[in-house]
Amino acid sequence: MQRFRTQKALLALTAASGLLLTACSGGGDAGESSKAADRHDYSAGQPAPAEGRDTDERDDRREDPDHLSTFALDVDTASYDYARRALADGRLPDPSTVRPEEFVNSFRQDYDRPDGDGFSVTVDGARTDDEDWSLVRVGLATRTTERSGERPPAALTFVIDVSGSMAEPGRLDLAQESLSVMTDRLRDDDSVALVTFSDEAETVLPMTRLGGNRDEIQDAVSDLDTQDSTNLGAGVETGYETAVDGLREGATNRVVLISDALANTGDTDADSILERVSGERREHGITLFGVGVGSDYGDALMERLADKGDGHTVYVSDEDEARKVFSEQLPRNVDLTARDAKAQVAFDPETVEEFHLVGYDNRRVADEDFRDDRVDGGEVGPGHTVTALYAVRTEPGAEGHLATATVRWLDPETRDPHEETGGLEADALDDSVWSASRGLRTAATAAYFADALGDHDLPDAPRMDELADHADDLADSTESEEIRGLAEAIGTANRLM
Repeated sequence: MQRFRTQKALLALTAASGLLLTACSGGGDAGESSKAADRHDYSAGQPAPAEGRDTDERDDRREDPDHLSTFALDVDTASYDYARRALADGRLPDPSTVRPEEFVNSFRQDYDRPDGDGFSVTVDGARTDDEDWSLVRVGLATRTTERSGERPPAALTFVIDVSGSMAEPGRLDLAQESLSVMTDRLRDDDSVALVTFSDEAETVLPMTRLGGNRDEIQDAVSDLDTQDSTNLGAGVETGYETAVDGLREGATNRVVLISDALANTGDTDADSILERVSGERREHGITLFGVGVGSDYGDALMERLADKGDGHTVYVSDEDEARKVFSEQLPRNVDLTARDAKAQVAFDPETVEEFHLVGYDNRRVADEDFRDDRVDGGEVGPGHTVTALYAVRTEPGAEGHLATATVRWLDPETRDPHEETGGLEADALDDSVWSASRGLRTAATAAYFADALGDHDLPDAPRMDELADHADDLADSTESEEIRGLAEAIGTANRLM
C-alpha cells in the first residue's frame, strides 16, 4: 500500500507561475475557473514550480514530494458486504479482502447532484483528536434517475456460474432469484441473453427483447442447474461473444457475471481472461458488472475482472440484498453517465505537510496521466456517489487554501472530455470528525473500520471499542438502517478481536 505521501511544504509560488484550474460542467473543453483566480493555483495535472529551500529533516521523511494525488474512480462495494458476511458467520475477514474505499462507498452520501450528466464536486473535512491531523472528504456525485424512462435501453448478457460449488444455498438459488427480480424490473425495450458455464460455457438464450418474452426468459432462468467444475474464463469469453452477437446500437451493452469466482479449470487469471476479449471490450464499449455470491468467494479475481473490464462489483448474501442490487439500484448498475473517470486532488504545499489517500490502492494513476484520456479510468452510472478520504496533516496554524479536487470524465456516447472542480479552505474544517456532518461521520466510521480489519494505516485511528461506541451513537442519531448495520458489524468485529 502506498503509505503517507508527504509533500514539499517548502514551495513558494507566485500567482503568475500556476495555471488556472480548468472546469466545465455540461459543455465542451474546460475554461478558466473563477474559483482559482484570487489565490496561488496548484492546477490538477500541472507540477508546481519549486524554489530551492534547505530542510533536510523534512526531505528525509518524505516518501513522495508531489503535492498531487490521482486515482481512477471506483464504485465497487463488494469488499464491505463480503466482510459483513464473514462477521455474520463468526469470523474476521481476510485482511487481503478489505478495501477501505469499498467500505466508504457502500454508503450513499447527500452531496449536491449536478443538473445534467457528469459530476458535482464537494470537498469538506474535520479535525481528528490529534489537532495536526484531519480527514478531508472528496465527494463526487452523478445525477439521479428518478424515472425509469430516462435511461437508454439495456442489452444485458447474464453469465451464470453453474459449477458444483454453486449448489450451496445462497449461490445459484440466489443468482436465480436475482435474475428473476431483474427480469421483472427491466423494461419491454430492454434485452437479455443468458450464458452458463461450468467446465464448458453455453449460450442458453441469445439476446432477446423483454417485451412479449418474459415468460421464456423466466423459464430459462428457473431451469438452471449445477454441473461440474468452474471454467470462469470460458464463461466470460462466451459471454462477450454473445454480447457482440446481440449488440444493440444506442443501448447500454453490458455483461453481468454472477459467480462465486472460485475458478479451478481453464484460464484463472483476470488479465489473461480479459485480454482474450479485449477487442469486444474496446471496440464495442461492453462493460462488466460482477455480482459475487457464496460464503467462500474469489474476491480478488472478481474485483480484478471488474476493474480491468471497465465495470464494478457488488456482493450479495441474501434475497434482500439481491432485490436492492437488481431492483432498487438497477439504473446505476446498468446505465453509464461517465467513462474513464479520474480524480486528481492538488494539496496546497503552503498549508499541507503530508497526506494519505485511504484505499484505492489498485486504482492509482500517474499524476501526469490525469488528462491522458487513453489511460483507463472508472465507469460510473446515474445515482452513484463516490467518496475519497484523505488523512491530512496540516502545517501548524495553517490558514488559507487547503486543497482543490478535479474530476475528469468522458461522455459515454461522444467520448468528449469534461471536468469539474471543488475546493476547501483550512478554516472550513470542522473542529471534530465526531461532531461533523452525518455523511462525513459515516465515511470516517467506515474507513476506520476497514483500517482496523486491514492494514492499520490511518493516523490517530480510534481503538475498535471506541469506534463501536461512535458507530452506535451515529446509528442512534440518524436512525438509519444501513448505519445500524455498520454499527452491528463493528460490534461483532470488536468481540471477535
